[in-house]
Amino acid sequence: MCEHFVARSGRPFRIDQLYPFVEGLERYGIAGFGWGAAWVAGAGRLASYRDVHAFRDDPGREAIGQIETTSLLVHLRRPSRLSTLNLADTQPFDDPAGRFAFSHNGDLREFRDQRRAFQAAGRIHGRADSEVGERWLEDAWRLNEPVDNLLGTLHATFGGQANLAVLAADGRAYHYAGNRENPVFSFRMGEFAIASTGIYSIDRSFFRYVAPGGTNRRLVALGSTAALA
Repeated sequence: MCEHFVARSGRPFRIDQLYPFVEGLERYGIAGFGWGAAWVAGAGRLASYRDVHAFRDDPGREAIGQIETTSLLVHLRRPSRLSTLNLADTQPFDDPAGRFAFSHNGDLREFRDQRRAFQAAGRIHGRADSEVGERWLEDAWRLNEPVDNLLGTLHATFGGQANLAVLAADGRAYHYAGNRENPVFSFRMGEFAIASTGIYSIDRSFFRYVAPGGTNRRLVALGSTAALA
């Protein structure tokens, strides 16, 4: 039951410019058991950071906040299975080929068979269902396949309540809405285009408590993807 978002700007920004938003998302959402981020670190290159502390308690966030980027993915953790409270299951996950970073909110219901296959191939490092979705996406990723199609197919393959976020190495960012318990909203906040989970509040309280300055507010329909291109 995590929270996550993707953000883009037309010009470079310091990651800590979005820290007030991150703090609100963790405070009012269901999170506080680790966090991570992925960002564009140069032409066609991604970098990432993960820690098992809550965002509010992690001293490492200060150094990350000074980094400049144009596209960002942040994941705030509250695992469905507390047995997965470890760094290996902390998100976002990095594609080993450097093509994208991936994060998941909710649950992937039918993950066990594919988990066993990936584990036998030495590709599973943690215990969470989200990592299985990451490995599936690594195999499915194709340059000519639209990312929104891939995310819809991933959800159809595994089922469950699943919001999915992807940051591609070229800076494009995507947020798929597939969790009836946690709506996804797209909006603008100053210079930023953002797509974010909605703090497990079925109403629009997200904009009251987390993003009061949000404009161009849209509910991302279930089964569809917001693309920040």
